[in-house]
Amino acid sequence: MKKNIQARTSILICCVIALGFVVTTAVNLISNRGAFHTDIEHVSNLTSEGIYYQIDTIFTKPVNISLTMANDSLLKEFLNQEAGHMDETDFLEGMRRYLMAYREKYSYDSVFLVSAKTGRYYHFNGVDRQLKPEDPENDWYYAFLESDSEYSLNIDNDEAADNEITVFINCRIRDEEGNTMGVVGVGFRVDYLQELLKEYEERFNVEAYLLNPSGLIEVSTDKTGFKAEGLFDNCGYPELKEDILGNREEVQTFWYGNYGDSGYLVTQYIPNLEWFLLIDYSSTAMEQRLSRQVVAGLLVTLAATAAILFIVSGIIRKYNQKITELAVKRERTHQNIFQKETEKLYENIYELDITHNRPASEATEEYFESLGAPRNTPYDKALEIVAEKQIKEEYRRGYVETFCPENVLKAFDNGQESLQYDFMLTSDGISYYWMRITARIFRWEEDRSIRMFTYRQNITEEKLREQDMLGKMEMDSLTGLYNKAAAQNSIRKRLAQCPDGQYAFFILDIDNFKMINDTFGHSAGDDVLLQFARNLKAQFAPEDIVGRIGGDEFVVFSAIPSLKWLGEKAVELNGQLQYSFVMENKSARISASIGIAVSPRDGAEFELLYKNADSALYETKKKGKNGYTVYGKQLR
Repeated sequence: MKKNIQARTSILICCVIALGFVVTTAVNLISNRGAFHTDIEHVSNLTSEGIYYQIDTIFTKPVNISLTMANDSLLKEFLNQEAGHMDETDFLEGMRRYLMAYREKYSYDSVFLVSAKTGRYYHFNGVDRQLKPEDPENDWYYAFLESDSEYSLNIDNDEAADNEITVFINCRIRDEEGNTMGVVGVGFRVDYLQELLKEYEERFNVEAYLLNPSGLIEVSTDKTGFKAEGLFDNCGYPELKEDILGNREEVQTFWYGNYGDSGYLVTQYIPNLEWFLLIDYSSTAMEQRLSRQVVAGLLVTLAATAAILFIVSGIIRKYNQKITELAVKRERTHQNIFQKETEKLYENIYELDITHNRPASEATEEYFESLGAPRNTPYDKALEIVAEKQIKEEYRRGYVETFCPENVLKAFDNGQESLQYDFMLTSDGISYYWMRITARIFRWEEDRSIRMFTYRQNITEEKLREQDMLGKMEMDSLTGLYNKAAAQNSIRKRLAQCPDGQYAFFILDIDNFKMINDTFGHSAGDDVLLQFARNLKAQFAPEDIVGRIGGDEFVVFSAIPSLKWLGEKAVELNGQLQYSFVMENKSARISASIGIAVSPRDGAEFELLYKNADSALYETKKKGKNGYTVYGKQLR
């Protein structure tokens, strides 16, 4: 009988220890997987946005340059005269110099012209070849002629440059009747795009692809559209092909987990390229690592259980009177091991008894006491003391509402096993840093109480990275002002925060900017935009919203003390934005046309203010430009 009691006691103790290992393994697994998934989603979404805006910036300039060449009267005159001068050296040399000038000015790898009448392929080094329909290398040209597009992109080998793989921008040249005279364009090496994708892949541990509407890979770090290869023929998510390629309106995200692979996808359509950007963050290695940790934990549990069973059985036989003390001691040892391992991931771990509204461990009691909450203070009261002493004011309410007993019990009743809240914390009352509390809610079977583990993790570096990337994505790459989306969002936010405030909504256009581009070139046009942006920014306070929302269109949103002040400011602004731009013995007078709407008088929403200010801008241009108009009232 005594042996049976000893055996049962030993088995019971070992089962308790094994259960402790299982619970801690489960808590770690669930918490780590959730944190990993959240990080994967953040990184993937930010990476997709960053690549999207960089690619859009990369292609905007060559497309504009190609379109400018396609509308160049000199180029059209060359094509009209081509038939009568096909063998004249001076005539051909003139065209070669024309193409070479564009190549040297903008540093493109290829600048070309194809005559629709003769099929000749002119290169910056001279006449390269004559295109013929039966040659597969020329399929791109004849497919483009049959389309209705004004321009297109394709990836091909550049036969005029040792068959280097090149991204070509092809633009249609039309005569006065709309007939196609030829195709002109520029090209740059595809490895430039591949380096961009590679930089993001190495930095954020993702895979990036540019796909055409058929799902073929146009550009990746190791593949190009020159050799057609379908992404969905050999990946872990072929069933998502139709969903991804069928949506051109919005950003899509997917979690996948088939065919031995798992991960997170972000996809969006790039209208200017007619390609899809796909970001793939594989979580297969993470899942395998977590699985190995679980298996290792189980093996450790089995080994520890066997060892403890042997040791405890011997101890019970010799020291039966000390069995209770020994069991408690060993349980604490294992709890300390768990706490030390977990604290490698988190700053502090505290346990709360939610049902009885009290701390559930000595460490938690000491933590509350260190912040001024006497021992035996109810948990909800201690929570408010912590919020008052350590948490930045704007986060206190959210902190208390998230972790108060009522909300925790409600979450548990709804089947929710965890809570999370990010906030700013101080240890000295002066400096603040970012903290994330992740709470795991569970039922303690011993007394059927609802309990909660809280894990504190310093996420300051993560938040700083997010803020840095968001800040870069809000800026216009040329001028450093807000871009269109950021300006709109900032103005909407300001209107929502102060709906009764009086603001002026300015829309400004640089007068005759197209003439400046045509006369001085696009590089000079960029210099004018940059100087104009600096002059404009200097006329307003740091808290005012100044952005570039189009090619030469700018917007300003500024608080105003009175309409009289606004009129004086508009006159001053017109004067400050006027200056002479000089380049290579040529000069142009820079000025601006301004339209102004006043909030809330002319509208309290962004769209209405924009519409009214745009109407005022139109009136300014009708009056001869270089002036301003206030919507609904002529001030001069």
